[in-house]
Amino acid sequence: MSLNSNIPPGPMSDKWTDYKSKMPLVSPDNKRRLEVIVVGTGLAGASAAASLGEMGYNVKCFTFHDSPRRAHSIAAQGGINAAKNYKNDGDSVYRLFYDTVKGGDYRSREANVHRLAEVSNDIIDQCVAQGVPFAREYSGMLDNRSFGGVQVERTFYARGQTGQQLLIGAYQALSRQISLGTVTMYNRHEMLELVVVDGKARGIIARNLTTGKLERFAAHCVVLGTGGYGNVFYLSTNAMNCNVTAGWRVVKKGAMMANPCYTQIHPTCIPQSGEYQSKLTLMSESLRNDGRVWVPAKLEDAKAIQEGRKMGKDIPEEDRDYYLERRYPAFGNLVPRDVASRAAKVECDKGHGVVATGLGVYLDFESAFERYGKSKAHSMNLHNPSTEKIRELGVAEIEEKYGNLFEMYEKITGENPYKTPMKIYPAVHYTMGGLWVDYNLETNIPGLFALGECNFSDHGANRLGASALMQGLADGYFVVPYTIGPFLSKEIRTPKFSTDLPEFAQAENAVKERLQNFLDNNGNQSVESFHRRLGKIMWEHCGMARNAEGLKKAIGLIRELREEFHKDVFVPGTMDEFNPELEKAARVADFFELGELMCVDALNRKESCGGHFREESRTEEGEAKRDDENFAYAAAWEWPDVKNDPVLHKEHLKFEAIELKTRSYK
Repeated sequence: MSLNSNIPPGPMSDKWTDYKSKMPLVSPDNKRRLEVIVVGTGLAGASAAASLGEMGYNVKCFTFHDSPRRAHSIAAQGGINAAKNYKNDGDSVYRLFYDTVKGGDYRSREANVHRLAEVSNDIIDQCVAQGVPFAREYSGMLDNRSFGGVQVERTFYARGQTGQQLLIGAYQALSRQISLGTVTMYNRHEMLELVVVDGKARGIIARNLTTGKLERFAAHCVVLGTGGYGNVFYLSTNAMNCNVTAGWRVVKKGAMMANPCYTQIHPTCIPQSGEYQSKLTLMSESLRNDGRVWVPAKLEDAKAIQEGRKMGKDIPEEDRDYYLERRYPAFGNLVPRDVASRAAKVECDKGHGVVATGLGVYLDFESAFERYGKSKAHSMNLHNPSTEKIRELGVAEIEEKYGNLFEMYEKITGENPYKTPMKIYPAVHYTMGGLWVDYNLETNIPGLFALGECNFSDHGANRLGASALMQGLADGYFVVPYTIGPFLSKEIRTPKFSTDLPEFAQAENAVKERLQNFLDNNGNQSVESFHRRLGKIMWEHCGMARNAEGLKKAIGLIRELREEFHKDVFVPGTMDEFNPELEKAARVADFFELGELMCVDALNRKESCGGHFREESRTEEGEAKRDDENFAYAAAWEWPDVKNDPVLHKEHLKFEAIELKTRSYK
């Protein structure tokens, strides 16, 4: 099998413009004859369904939630990037393109990233027109703030609720199309199989999660916007229902999974407090704009804090180690997520952690209180204000910017972050790997497209903060409405597909057999217990740091656990009813296979890059060490049958517009 990325010829800055000018078109009359299935209603799925419906296609849209607004995009708090240069600090489309490629440690496809940077400005205009309440400066101009990995302010935000507000915008666009009849919405339906007819994606098998009934749906093509697979680790910042099943089912049909080992560990999460937890909570990276990360410089102070004999505010300034500012002076607390996460791990491994488990560092806002307070006092003509007054004014300013985040932290931890520093630690957040797609966002299965986090194309080995929302809306609003045309332009004479075709019956029977096997198992262990054990294996051996010995061990452990799962899992109830345990069983079964492939991919990639840190490949200073000579490629894995070994296909990455060099934030 060969990989054709279908990158248009010509200079990087002209590729997307020339592509749109010369691509095959589908006339408005012909669009009304064509059907498209969209799976997922997050930013990518909702915006794609709304856009395709607006264009005249007949869209069937699916979500396993009770409402499209429940998609996990709602949890992305911090902001969305765009190269508007409103701060006049030197930003441009090229700089956003460069920062994204560099942030991904030079393991992304240049052409896709440049297109993303180009359409970023259109996204902001679109969202403002939809009424998204972005923060504004006193003058009325949209405000910006910084995020990790860049030296400009390009992140647009709606307080600490950006994902929620953007999703409401996409949802209202989707709702308009539902009301007009161009989009038919299927809530509480989960895709469990792809239907391929004559080598092309022509439909899906979905389970009605309320009734348990398996249902067949046909279309001329299928678009997936189903998110990432971070829940393979069990503990992550993802919602509990986030899963890989839609993506993994198409892998079983022959689609390729690219770079599955690229997992993002977010540095700003509330530390785990006990084994009882089923998920972790993300504190927005936007907090690193004003918060300073530190640990006690003295081991005895760290020990006292861990034992509850001291608090962070008891440590004098001279005894604090602001380690990000010390190690990375050019970027300080705003280094990329992978760099900040590994640095926190290094300090905690040395014993300087600030929670009982030793796995936590401080995020302190005291300097910001003082800075903002002095500025506010000056603007109010308050001469010689007291220290208390300065702090009061500063706290008010921070509350206006991050109040909901501070409130959320206090509710979860019981600690007031205005009075004592926040405690944070890295946790699994986003996955850069995903389905392999070409420039058109089409997988190697013709007619099957993948958008947003479920594809691999834009972020390389590490995603910069505020770029997930950008990619989701770019793919849905401004990319796939064009790139779906070359495929559908050849289908205008293809009649609507009947779900009575034998391919649909075979796919439905395969799903029925798979689900029935779980119910007939009559084992002794819960699905949850297996998922938790899998997550521990993945975190220990394929988490923030990986090595060959650990990865080989993990592969063996996962295979043993998977075999035990299929022999001894207990799933109550029946198939033809509301049965959340059956839903979870099918999802965890797919996580077992994906987890093994992640470890295989990590073992194969004998270099450190971005979120993939191989302990055998590091510099003398302990930083990640890439191997561009041997690993400057996207690893696309073909694995339709787990009885055989996965097959690696390589898409070699070419860098025409950006010089391939060592990533440095010092």
